[in-house]
Amino acid sequence: MGSPCRRVPNQVGGDIGDGAYTLRQLFLRPVARWRPHTTPVRGLYLCSAATPPGGGVHGMCGFYAARAALRDVFGLAT
Repeated sequence: MGSPCRRVPNQVGGDIGDGAYTLRQLFLRPVARWRPHTTPVRGLYLCSAATPPGGGVHGMCGFYAARAALRDVFGLAT
């Protein structure tokens, strides 16, 4: 079967943390946006390890994306 890294092209070398943990990457991944979990496409949100606070904080990326969606779609202040 081989290693999982060979089967998943995005994890070449086993990097599941989406790059370097530098100060710049902490705040500017994947793009420099005030709300990094939102996209220009209405109703489309990012919740991957590429968004703050990064891959080492499991679940928080999804939490922040869900919070942004609740605020945008339903007007809920979370």
